[in-house]
Amino acid sequence: MGLNTEVVVTGLGAMTPLGTDVATTWSSLLTGESGVRRTGLHLKGEDSPAAIAGLMAGDPAEMLGPIAAKRLDRSQQAAMAAAAEAWADAGYPEVDGDRLVSSIGTGIGGIRSLLKENGALELAGTRRVSPRTVPMLMPNAAAAAISIEYGARGGAYTPVSACSSGAEAIALGARLIRAGEADVVIAGGTEAAITPITVAGFMQARSLSTYAGDPADASRPFAVDRDGFVLGEGAGIVVLESAAHAAARGARVRAVLAGAGVTSDAHHMTAPAPDGRGQTAAMRKALRQAGVGPEAIGHINAHATGTAVGDISEARAIVDVFGAGTVTTAPKASMGHLFGAAGAVEALLTILSVEHGVVPPTRNLTTSGLDPLMELDVATTRRDTSLRAALSNSFGFGGQNVSLLFTPA
Repeated sequence: MGLNTEVVVTGLGAMTPLGTDVATTWSSLLTGESGVRRTGLHLKGEDSPAAIAGLMAGDPAEMLGPIAAKRLDRSQQAAMAAAAEAWADAGYPEVDGDRLVSSIGTGIGGIRSLLKENGALELAGTRRVSPRTVPMLMPNAAAAAISIEYGARGGAYTPVSACSSGAEAIALGARLIRAGEADVVIAGGTEAAITPITVAGFMQARSLSTYAGDPADASRPFAVDRDGFVLGEGAGIVVLESAAHAAARGARVRAVLAGAGVTSDAHHMTAPAPDGRGQTAAMRKALRQAGVGPEAIGHINAHATGTAVGDISEARAIVDVFGAGTVTTAPKASMGHLFGAAGAVEALLTILSVEHGVVPPTRNLTTSGLDPLMELDVATTRRDTSLRAALSNSFGFGGQNVSLLFTPA
């Protein structure tokens, strides 16, 4: 195997604010629904910003059962639930465990378990702390749990690169297949970090939306009145295979991961490089690896969190690579920002886009309107498209940039 090895997608699984599976998430996105709602979470001395989030549509613990769930943090539970769907969707592949890899990214890991057990320690002492604390808080636990569940002995990888973690995990999976180190990779991202400390931290950084109206209208990527992102939680998992392995077992191929570009800005911990160099480089890398030109791309699934600086930086980078008027969509308007899971969930949505030839709509632009500085054609209604290749962007704090390019099976 080598750089020309084709990497295909044979399975999809999701736990998101829009649904507890792929089908519900996709249908809800296409009909313009929102998974952003009031959570009941409040910070000391604060009001509405802390109460709005994209919570998962269902409880992953209920899907796993009480015995399995009690050993896992909520972020790990989401990953396991999504992985089970993806593995079933792939047809339960028979694969040598030494050739099977788990690659699951996360931005924060088991912070809910960390906070809970620290609370138990402070309140009641050492003996009240769970012996499972460390396995539940460590960032690699989701990748490890999936490797144990499916017998993946080829490696259990955990990219931790903020908002691009899930996308980077998928890019890494493809790289391992092309390098001949794996035949099948269970790849994706997971996050469940809607807690007082994370919300307070993002609030103090002035990253979160302070919108006081209907929560469904709070996440407004590319809108002229955007004022920050809305936190979300969930998991997205894909099963990647070499095309040869998928063909040998007669698997259904949902899409081809034709190219992946990974770069870093080397500029600032939270702000993108002003010239967009790292973002344009990631997109161009993905195009080169796929062997296609910009004209082949039907639409861009934008990172588009709804921040003033981030959206304009990405829009300029897209225009630089693809030209003004590029068709673009922003799922975070419907789900919020799933942080370490965002890149994986949105990669999954991009796969469905190329599979069905559909550009999903972007909520919350019809009232306030598109920022005139955005020289993009942002889809506000569902569109059919003949150019079915699509690119998904994920850009994270620290200047981490990942672009994934998918083409039809």
